Amino acid sequence: MMEITLSEIQIIPVKPRDGLLAFCSFVINASFYVGDIAIYSRLNRDGYRLAYPIKVLANGVKVHCFHPINRQVAQSIERQVVEKFLELTQKQGGVYEG
Repeated sequence: MMEITLSEIQIIPVKPRDGLLAFCSFVINASFYVGDIAIYSRLNRDGYRLAYPIKVLANGVKVHCFHPINRQVAQSIERQVVEKFLELTQKQGGVYEG
């Protein structure tokens, strides 16, 4: 399995609404920029989840722009992003509540 290393992780907090807490961008393995990833609190408020961009076509069809294709990659990306998110929110005096 390929090692997934994120760098240049940028977190942009937003006013919490419907569980949305922030947006983020990052570079994967110093080779691929990924942006417009939403950070949400989980529905049970136990942790966080990432939501990847979707484009809605004129006919209403939803097309996934990009997303991890297996659980291991998704978990690795989520872990690294959430660590950076928590580091940022702790510096600002607390974790965001959605």
